[in-house]
Amino acid sequence: MTQPTRSQWDSLLCNLGDWRGSFTRLSPQGVLKEDIPTQVTLEGLNQNQTVRQVVRHFSAKTGEVGKEKVLEYSSLSRSTLLFDEGAFSQGSIQFAPFSQFGAELGFIQGDRRLRLVQLFDTHGNLSSLTLIREHRAGTDAAERPALTVEQLVGEWAGEAITLYADWRSPDHYTTRLVVQKQGDRLHQKLTAPNLELASTAQIQQNLLLFQETHPTQVLLLPDGASSNTPLTVPRGRPFFLEAGWLVQPDLRQRLIRSYDAQGGWVSLTLVTEHKNVS
Repeated sequence: MTQPTRSQWDSLLCNLGDWRGSFTRLSPQGVLKEDIPTQVTLEGLNQNQTVRQVVRHFSAKTGEVGKEKVLEYSSLSRSTLLFDEGAFSQGSIQFAPFSQFGAELGFIQGDRRLRLVQLFDTHGNLSSLTLIREHRAGTDAAERPALTVEQLVGEWAGEAITLYADWRSPDHYTTRLVVQKQGDRLHQKLTAPNLELASTAQIQQNLLLFQETHPTQVLLLPDGASSNTPLTVPRGRPFFLEAGWLVQPDLRQRLIRSYDAQGGWVSLTLVTEHKNVS
C-alpha cells in the first residue's frame, strides 16, 4: 500500500467547490428533527494558501437565506486530520466530564460528499446527529437509498490507513469483516493484524444495538450512511466514533476516530472495503 502523498493542506483542497445539499438533524434514535437546505462553498485564495468557507442555510418554505457563516483559515487545527482524497475528521481532542463532546466525519467521492456530526451532552450521553448530504453544484450525482441490514451481510475485504494525532508515521494494513444475520441478531467478526473481534447486535429496525463491552449502537441512515457510537461515553476505557458510507453495493468506506482510556484522541482510520461477491 502506498504512503500518503499529499500534505494535510493539499488534502483539504480536494474539498474545494460549491456544495449543495442539506443538514438533516436527527435524534439519537435516528428520528428526523429538521432538514435544512444548504450551500457550502470552499474557495482557495492567495494561490490556495487560504481557504474561504461560506455556509448558507435556506428556508425550506421560502428558499431565502436564513443564516450565513463565513470563515477564512490558512492552517489546520490539531483536532483535524485528512486523507489523500479529502476524507477527514475534526472534533474534540479530549473527552472531559461536564463539557460537550463530539466530532464530524466526512467522506468525498467524485461529485458527492457525505458528512456526519455526532454530539454528546455534558453527561457524555449521545444527544444529536446531523447527516449532511451534498453534491457539487451543476452535477446530478445521485443520492443512495437508506442503508439496510441486508446490504451489510457478507464478507468484506478492506484496506485501512491510520493517521495519528501525534503525527507519527501512518499505519497501513488489511482487514476482513464477516457479517451474518440470524433472526433478529447480527453477528460480526473483524480480523486485522493483532486483532480478532467478534460481536453480536440486536436488530431493532434501522438500529443495531451492541452490548459486549459498553452499549454501542449503529444507526442505518439515508444515502447509504451509518453512525456507530457509544450511547454514553465510557469512563476509563478506550472507545471510538465511526461513520460509514455504502458508495456502491460492493464498496463501503468507514471513518473511525479512536480515543484512549483517558478520553484523549489517538487516531483516525479510513477503511475501504469491498464485498466478496461470489
